[in-house]
Amino acid sequence: MAVSLNASAFADLPDTVGRPGYDRAALRPGILHVGVGNFHRAHMAYYLDRLFDMDAGQDWALIGAGVRPGDAAMRDRLAAQDWLTTVVELDPNGLSARVIGSMIDFVPVDPQAVIAAMADPAIRIVSLTITEGGYYVDAKTDGFDAAHPDIAHDAANPEAPKTVFGMILAALRRRRDAGIEPFTVMSCDNLPENGHVCARTVTELAQLSDPDLAEWVRRKVAFPNSMVDCITPATSDRERALVRDRFGIADAAPVVCEPFRQWVLEDHFPQGRPPLEKVGAEFVADVSKHELMKLRILNGGHAAIAYPSALLGHHFVHDAMADPQIAAWLRAVEEREIIPTLQPIPGVSYDDYLDLIVSRFANPEVGDTIPRLCLDGSNRQPKFILPTLADALKSDAVIDGLAQEVAFWCRYCERTDEAGNPIAPNDDNSDTLRDHALAARRDPLAFLANETVFGPLAANPRFQEAFARRLKIVQDQGVRAAIDSYLSGK
Repeated sequence: MAVSLNASAFADLPDTVGRPGYDRAALRPGILHVGVGNFHRAHMAYYLDRLFDMDAGQDWALIGAGVRPGDAAMRDRLAAQDWLTTVVELDPNGLSARVIGSMIDFVPVDPQAVIAAMADPAIRIVSLTITEGGYYVDAKTDGFDAAHPDIAHDAANPEAPKTVFGMILAALRRRRDAGIEPFTVMSCDNLPENGHVCARTVTELAQLSDPDLAEWVRRKVAFPNSMVDCITPATSDRERALVRDRFGIADAAPVVCEPFRQWVLEDHFPQGRPPLEKVGAEFVADVSKHELMKLRILNGGHAAIAYPSALLGHHFVHDAMADPQIAAWLRAVEEREIIPTLQPIPGVSYDDYLDLIVSRFANPEVGDTIPRLCLDGSNRQPKFILPTLADALKSDAVIDGLAQEVAFWCRYCERTDEAGNPIAPNDDNSDTLRDHALAARRDPLAFLANETVFGPLAANPRFQEAFARRLKIVQDQGVRAAIDSYLSGK
């Protein structure tokens, strides 16, 4: 019979399951994390758990927080488990499980409770995983979206905010007024220069209602950039059953992930930080090149395989990678068009990194899904594909493969696969995307007319020509013909 996960269950766990070797009651909070999803628990919370197990950094325990109504459900599940999570590493050579205990509380999902927790002097870092699309970036200008209704609300109601950025500002204002040093704000989301983007959102929101606070934030608050990496599928009944049947644990919110992790951070933490270098994190002066490598090769690679695989009916990522055409397409677009946009990093081989990415995608134990990779394309394409395309255009480099990726996405946005099966909506802008994609049957450039996604790229003649040409192949001949055409250089 499976053991229900909670703090009193450690003695009943199977010997094969790792667990905290430290006294959780002795931990002291230092980090408040907003967005306690699977990735955070597989990555940051896991690093901290291993650090605490070395009797180090135990004044940096995590407090969870959420800003969306759905976060309350996660809080309820974790509260019943004393904030514990089972993390299963899906190594093809053998699965392993560990119960991690680095989170010691989760504040109520209420703006005033979150602000009060952030204002506590014990909190020296506020970290975020709120998705790539959560930073209020205007796709047309790549700047701050001051016109967004959420931002307008927070600017008009700075003490009763809706957004996490409004809550951060309210807490910083309280700390400033009380003479308490500000916390560091650390984004852990997959977007270029995540710290800089986060800083812009916070300071420009402040500028709308309190210019003096905005100036204080610019002078006093640190927003380090970071690069985070660990493939972490969504949790479903499949994963809960695996944890129950394989490891004997009844966990309402387990996490499964690949056995690979990487975390590179700019070392800019005025109020201190946990010594995460002891457990493999890398602290550098400039994370931008590492970040760009990961965003373009891994996240861009995910985008490259997602849409053709979905159109061909693949469900699991490892099954898609077992399709010779998909695997060949991925390597070709990476080697011909994505990697050439990157600047060299001393000691790093992009060819070796690509080999690693291919092997990670092909890991059958992970069970990552194509629908997950296809999720939220209107936010992910502008982060993972379109900047690469823009750089290639600037250098007059080849763009056929990148245009082909956008063409696959366009065809996917019609919401049927090649066999005529419906594709469920999985983007907040699904209806708009479908309208543009269907209009592209008559005029290919109708898809690019979606300025909130493509911005100024839509008017580039070379991109227009390549996209129209590649889309016609997909529409008239199908995905496999389009891949063959690209592989043969036609």
